[in-house]
Amino acid sequence: MFDLTRLSDLASAPFDTIIDVRSPSEFAEDHLPGAISLPVLSDEERARVGTIYVQDSPFKARKIGAALVARNAAAHIEGPLSGFDGGWQPLVYCWRGGQRSGSFASILAQIGWRSDVVKGGYQTYRRLVARRLYDDPLPSPVILLDGNTGTAKTEVLTRLASRGVQSIDLEGLANHRGSALGERGGQPGQKMFESRLASAIEALDPARPVVIEAESSKVGRLNMPPRLFAAMKAAPRIEISAPVTARAEYLTRAYGDLVADGGALDDRLDLLVRLQGRERVEGWKTLAREGGHEALAAELIDLHYDPRYRKVRERIEGEVLEVIRAETLDEAGIDAIADEVARIAKA
Repeated sequence: MFDLTRLSDLASAPFDTIIDVRSPSEFAEDHLPGAISLPVLSDEERARVGTIYVQDSPFKARKIGAALVARNAAAHIEGPLSGFDGGWQPLVYCWRGGQRSGSFASILAQIGWRSDVVKGGYQTYRRLVARRLYDDPLPSPVILLDGNTGTAKTEVLTRLASRGVQSIDLEGLANHRGSALGERGGQPGQKMFESRLASAIEALDPARPVVIEAESSKVGRLNMPPRLFAAMKAAPRIEISAPVTARAEYLTRAYGDLVADGGALDDRLDLLVRLQGRERVEGWKTLAREGGHEALAAELIDLHYDPRYRKVRERIEGEVLEVIRAETLDEAGIDAIADEVARIAKA
């Protein structure tokens, strides 16, 4: 059995493919990084076998389950696995490293493939993720990238790697733009978000700081691990400042998907009724329908985003390293900000 003791073991393990044989719903909730889904029991089959085990007989459940596993394994071997040669090495796991993964790995081994099973299955991996996020200290010192909504912080983050600075894009991991209008069409579940975050943290070079965008304790509907959030609140920060006109123009570009979909924009604006009142929100909808998207963005900045961000900033404890003042947020302007952030982070 493959003994997974650190998350980094997965990157250095001598396996060509990681195979998750759990049911599709288990895989969708969370899985090991890079794993492919080859379920040996569907959700319906798993529920059926479990019911027989509890209500009828464990022996009968195992017999029926074995037949289903064999049938599904045959389909995988004749389908997705048909192109692999004799040197292929798969790593297989299920929920606890028990019968599902053991049965499938045994069939693969009989063919001649050097298969192995993750000891303890997904539960072992999940314990490592939880330890990385909730128990262990961050390996790198944090620098917070701060600035009001519309100052292109996320785009700056994406440009830091090419400048030799490591960063973690929380909004990218959470598939959310971190604002009331920031939904991108579906966030991962909390466990999947934590898996992505743990992988990003595990990959950090402890000798260098990591730049992280200032966020609240939630990114969309996903919760930030308390240890990371505490480190972010206490971290020194770099602030980006830009005029409202430049920020409004940038937001109109960055939220181009909503600008192009009036119905979706109306739905997102409705989320602000509780905070801004029906009359004001209806006025914003009218402005959008008339094509005044930059004017709408400017009003959202003045009346919604900036007042709320001031309250968030009151909870940030770290010192300000430097304020980067940008007059424009076009491509050249964002590149210039990224250059400055890199200079400060490396100092």
